[in-house]
Amino acid sequence: MNPRLNADPAPHACAEAASAEDTLDESLRRAFWQSLNRAPLPAMQALETAARTLGALYRQVARAHEQPGGCRCGWEPDPDCDLIVLEANLAAALLHPPQPDLLRMPAAGSA
Repeated sequence: MNPRLNADPAPHACAEAASAEDTLDESLRRAFWQSLNRAPLPAMQALETAARTLGALYRQVARAHEQPGGCRCGWEPDPDCDLIVLEANLAAALLHPPQPDLLRMPAAGSA
């Protein structure tokens, strides 16, 4: 029996999700720093602007999920619960920075 036929597709899906998250993370960080390089702001003002922008993005995504014929991923916006999740993620990022992961580190050169 071919072991690949019975292979669990979950690791592939997890790797794709991690890759998509990494791409979004990198894009957001790059845009933030490039914007500050072009038009510097005090640190808290820049972070407050980023927070307002994140709120606006949430409203746009939620609106896209509430409309008839909108996204069919199954997510149902719940601003109260979603805010708790977003706050928890912010707190986790502040209190526990991610550990280096060789899989996600950019290559520094070539051998």
